[in-house]
Amino acid sequence: VQLQASGGGLAQPGGSLRLSCVSDGFNYHAIGWFRQAPGKEREFVARISWTGATTDYADSVKGRFTISRDNAKNTVYLQMNSLKPEDMALYYCAADPKTFLGTVVPGAYDYWGQGTLVTVSS
Repeated sequence: VQLQASGGGLAQPGGSLRLSCVSDGFNYHAIGWFRQAPGKEREFVARISWTGATTDYADSVKGRFTISRDNAKNTVYLQMNSLKPEDMALYYCAADPKTFLGTVVPGAYDYWGQGTLVTVSS
């Protein structure tokens, strides 16, 4: 399974971006989004079950970010609203074929995209 993350860029505080994660075939995989800021550990952002019916978010993004998927397009999205400077990081998508919803632990995911950079600055 190969993943390709895109959609990063520059946004102002309070602005929005939508990240996409396209795969060559992860329709039955749980997908997670993670981020890593310079000098920090990679951290969980959001995850979605392979059906798309179940989602989970880190407390820091709850109410601002929305994860969704379109299995017909092999794509998972991360809509990011009300962006804050502390959201600035390299964002990665990852696939977990072993569980229904995935986990919040990066090491549990088998496949990773290359990352897309989100910059939040005025």
